[in-house]
Amino acid sequence: MTRPPTAAQRRVIDAADPVTGRLSGTEAQLAALVRRGLAFRHPRPPHAHFLTPAGHRIRESAGEEPQAASEPTAATAGVFTARTGGEEEPPPAGPARLREVRSAWEGLLELRRMTNADGATDRPCGWERTHLVQAAALALEAAGHPPAGPDGDGYRVRATPQPEAVAVHGPGGEELHACAVTLEKAGWQVGEHTEPRSRERYLLASPRRM
Repeated sequence: MTRPPTAAQRRVIDAADPVTGRLSGTEAQLAALVRRGLAFRHPRPPHAHFLTPAGHRIRESAGEEPQAASEPTAATAGVFTARTGGEEEPPPAGPARLREVRSAWEGLLELRRMTNADGATDRPCGWERTHLVQAAALALEAAGHPPAGPDGDGYRVRATPQPEAVAVHGPGGEELHACAVTLEKAGWQVGEHTEPRSRERYLLASPRRM
């Protein structure tokens, strides 16, 4: 069994940027994480270090136990989470939220530039492929589409049984088409479908590879 990270390494992992996974720490700490396969050093200047998928899993598991004990929301925990729509306790809207969303989107574009082999920012990166719902929701929220409230209209991004695909429900007609355009511009392949029983129209979106 792989040894768990040390307390010092866990602190570095827990402090990573929640969207990009960019790390800050001493050279020794970062090198140790690289050796353990929890981080990688980008080959291009400024040679920043980022979490690998294994590192992201450790970071995400760090919040599971405290959440079970105290049930904090994303807003109270101080961790940015894109609006997927339909949250019972959504974060408050306003200028602060707009700044958070803008910063998260810019960070995601930088992660694409740093981790896509050709430096492309017009298609999703590895992090997005392992966080499909969050990635699609961030693209929609950053473009200004309104997410669904507890009882209101708006987009709702949900996981699907299909690999590398999410469903976008909620808005109908022109609004649904506008969501499709946004996702396509963000590097997703999008198709519109009809739910057989309810006849509800929805989008099925997958991150584009080329």
